[in-house]
Amino acid sequence: MSDSKVYNDYFFDEPIFDLHDGGYIPLERADVKDQPLNIPSVIKPDKVDGNDVYYTITAQEGETQILPGKKTKTWGYNASLLGQTIIFKQGVHYHIHLVNKLPEVTTFHWHGLNVTGPVVDGGPHAPVYSNGSRDIDFTLDQPAQTDWLHPHPCPNTARQVWNGLAAAVVVTDDEEAKLPFPRNYGVDDIPVILQDRSYHDNQLDYKADYDVDGTLGKYALVNGTINGVFNVTTQRVRLRMLNGSDRREWRLHFDDNHEFTQIASDGGTLPEPVKFTKLMLTCAERAEVIVDFGDKKPGDVVTLMTDDMPIMKFKIGEFAKDDTKLPEHLTTIDAPKVTPGLPVTRTVMSGMDDQVRLDGKLFDMQRIDRKQKVGDTVLWDVVNTNDMDGGMIHPFHMHGCQFLVLSRNGKEPYPNEHGWKDTVGVNAGETVRIAVQFTKFGVYMYHCHILEHEDTGMMAQIEAYDPNHEHKYHLISMDEMNHPKNK
Repeated sequence: MSDSKVYNDYFFDEPIFDLHDGGYIPLERADVKDQPLNIPSVIKPDKVDGNDVYYTITAQEGETQILPGKKTKTWGYNASLLGQTIIFKQGVHYHIHLVNKLPEVTTFHWHGLNVTGPVVDGGPHAPVYSNGSRDIDFTLDQPAQTDWLHPHPCPNTARQVWNGLAAAVVVTDDEEAKLPFPRNYGVDDIPVILQDRSYHDNQLDYKADYDVDGTLGKYALVNGTINGVFNVTTQRVRLRMLNGSDRREWRLHFDDNHEFTQIASDGGTLPEPVKFTKLMLTCAERAEVIVDFGDKKPGDVVTLMTDDMPIMKFKIGEFAKDDTKLPEHLTTIDAPKVTPGLPVTRTVMSGMDDQVRLDGKLFDMQRIDRKQKVGDTVLWDVVNTNDMDGGMIHPFHMHGCQFLVLSRNGKEPYPNEHGWKDTVGVNAGETVRIAVQFTKFGVYMYHCHILEHEDTGMMAQIEAYDPNHEHKYHLISMDEMNHPKNK
């Protein structure tokens, strides 16, 4: 890898960073001793039968030691908080038994997975009622990437994520496996799930902390750990960063201005590695980065920061020298050709607080807002009409596909936006052009990923249709989703 440019810029428009919002809650230092960073265990299959792999994933209540004193009541997937990490491989057929042990309805949304919708995708049309279950199956046919599992019930997505439901999903494939990336999970390849929470007598109280423009907490958590420490035993460490917050933007850098290299975004490996000292993630965005600690010695401590707040430490131990260099070219992205003769699709995110809208409307679970043929590649202009003075960044997410970011207000996208993505932060007064292609049929959501905004109704539905095969959908109402009809 050549001595390429190092970017020292967060890129998004600073006047509309969340820290300028009137309701912003700055992070505080918690009175918690440094503790080992939680590394979620990897879920084990129930059964493996050739190319068929079976899992059971349970949404459950639990208790987690987060602050000194009494434990916090939390929710998780096969765990008391967050969830076990789920590792999928391209080409394998998965059978998943979804179980809900929570006291209310939930859904299991595979954020980033290319699966059929709306049921397998796990949006609000796929409820799993309390003490109930649902079975789904799919063959994974997408490249290696970092995705996540989280709930998506209307209008309670934000509260359920706040309670703890968020699990890392790691997709692997044979092509990415040939690249010189660290991939020993838990040793040199770790999830970094970024969230913020406040506690009331050590307990979560979403209602007390609720903000219609996006709920913020006063303590930073990484993988559910406050003041976590990761013991570095290899020179190179791969961090699978996920902004799993309801609202907060994470402006990441190291306390010593240490360089790091981004190798992947939401939808997988970038065409070329990109070097940074600063990286900003809006809600639901992912970034895989490699940090080379070759200039450090045992006993050194490097701290990961957001703005001026430390959020976790890397304690350097003994490691073998590693001269591995990343190639200048990582992968070739075969950009689909835009289907001729189709108009540009324009979708508008507007408003703030309880006035947020998508295309001037509030979400209706029984309304199809757009249709797009499977296999077509369509240009979308995603518009944020907020004013730069007092406006905000709206992160735009689409289910059921990965898209390519082509431009921002007619100019080049950010240096790390040349790979596949499913979430893109759109600045106030900005139009982001993306190329969208669906390869699976289904009804899918698209929405702002500030969780309180999607719960408020800043969401719409698109049907990806196959003209050669008609698919009928039962689009349930919000009332039916929350209150099952008596059989």
